[in-house]
Amino acid sequence: MIGGVSSERLTRRALLLAMLCTVAFGSACRGNTEEAEAAEPVPPTWIVIRNQAFLDMNIYVYKSTQRIRLGMVGGNSTGKLLIPANYLFGSTPLRFQADPIGGGRKPVTQEISVSPGDEINMTIPPS
Repeated sequence: MIGGVSSERLTRRALLLAMLCTVAFGSACRGNTEEAEAAEPVPPTWIVIRNQAFLDMNIYVYKSTQRIRLGMVGGNSTGKLLIPANYLFGSTPLRFQADPIGGGRKPVTQEISVSPGDEINMTIPPS
């Protein structure tokens, strides 16, 4: 006996508690698979950058006031960068910025509407 409670009773309580936790954990992890199966996959959205400038460029996307770095495109080269799907809901207005590494100018595009599955082409002219 431990503190007025028999060890057999403690074992039963521990076993019951473990079973309840297992059932609760299993149902919480299950989620709603019907909604996940019904949702269509979002096609990838790309921006193709033709960097005709000498300097390498960090490429950013702006959605409202949020800015996220998409990647880097080397000088005098072309790169294809993925726009994150969580930035796109239907037709979304976005702006893009090319930030030269080691340079001063930071041009930003006008807002354009981008939909999932689009491929945007952007050319950075030589400076």
